[in-house]
Amino acid sequence: MRAPLSVIVPTLNSASDLPRLSAGLSEGIRSSLIRELVIADCGSRDETAEIADRLGARIITTSRGRGNQLAAGARAAEGDWFLFLHADTFLAEGWAHEVEQHIRSGPDMAAHFRLRFSSGGFFAAWVSGWANIRSAAFGLPYGDQGLLISRKLYHETGGYREIELFEDVEIARALRGRLQALHGYAISDPRRYIEDGWLIRGSHNLATFTRYLTGASPDRLARQYYRRHEN
Repeated sequence: MRAPLSVIVPTLNSASDLPRLSAGLSEGIRSSLIRELVIADCGSRDETAEIADRLGARIITTSRGRGNQLAAGARAAEGDWFLFLHADTFLAEGWAHEVEQHIRSGPDMAAHFRLRFSSGGFFAAWVSGWANIRSAAFGLPYGDQGLLISRKLYHETGGYREIELFEDVEIARALRGRLQALHGYAISDPRRYIEDGWLIRGSHNLATFTRYLTGASPDRLARQYYRRHEN
């Protein structure tokens, strides 16, 4: 029986992140859980492709926008289950056992991890704590918490919309009532919060999310978001 899990990772200039992400996946390879690592790259200019190739990943090239990348990765993936992860996130020890248990429970529920940052002290704990409360109370995990979903359920609910921002919220809303938290942690790199300032980035993220909930176009919000944070 072939391994069931395709791990799908969107990348853009992610060379520094991939070795740590891959190391975190090693227990899934040892337990014959992971079938493949699919890297959906949208035009990296660093060594992302070379490192992904050394890691044995399948590399596909996509248009820019995380929704586009995730949807393309799902189309290319061969597993019966998908695990979507951000490139700057790695999984805490013990994740493979939890994922195996979830897979055994059947294909009709998706799952996400709880969030933790790899550093950052009080502010990191505050931001991740809010993310975990939001996920539990409102069923809205973000992409940095990962998404484990069967191929069957992914297609039943329409998969990722090919938009540039809030594709993670869109699919979480489509999965309402069919999405649960795992006990393990996805551990995210806080460098963007540190660069911008925890309070500044957090407040801007909240303002952007509020505008999205009140009907603003995700693609328009994405242009403003990336102009602010990526330049």
